[in-house]
Amino acid sequence: MERIGYDYATFVEDLKTLADRMEADFDAIVAVARGGMTMAHMLGEYWDIREVFVINSVGYEGTEKLASPTVFNVPQLAGFRRVLVVDDIADSGETLDAVTKVLQKSFPDTAFATATLFYKPEKSIVEPDYWLKRADAWIDFFWSDDLKRVIGH
Repeated sequence: MERIGYDYATFVEDLKTLADRMEADFDAIVAVARGGMTMAHMLGEYWDIREVFVINSVGYEGTEKLASPTVFNVPQLAGFRRVLVVDDIADSGETLDAVTKVLQKSFPDTAFATATLFYKPEKSIVEPDYWLKRADAWIDFFWSDDLKRVIGH
């Protein structure tokens, strides 16, 4: 499988582009851990949204896809009107689909929108409401590799 490195400078430029394409009237942001955490933090700062939460979903073990994603650590979102759910990539789309279904079931009065930096249209079972780049390879995100590289891990 082809692998492509994704560095911090490119991420910042891409996230700014994606943010400027979205309506910024969200009450809260939910990061799908771990891939969406850096995005959620920076979007919260950019839009001055302090209500940034994390939901956990495990869909991969390394580069191996699991049979189905597990969703846990659901944040308390009662009372929020419009929430943005962010993840780094919609690969199979199963993680984003599972997370969104859990959130919608738990908080039926809240409107959820989804955003990813990357999207694989041939593989993903869902299309994020907002996405920036089509992915045709495995993406090695800087947040997964940079610290390991620095400490020689």
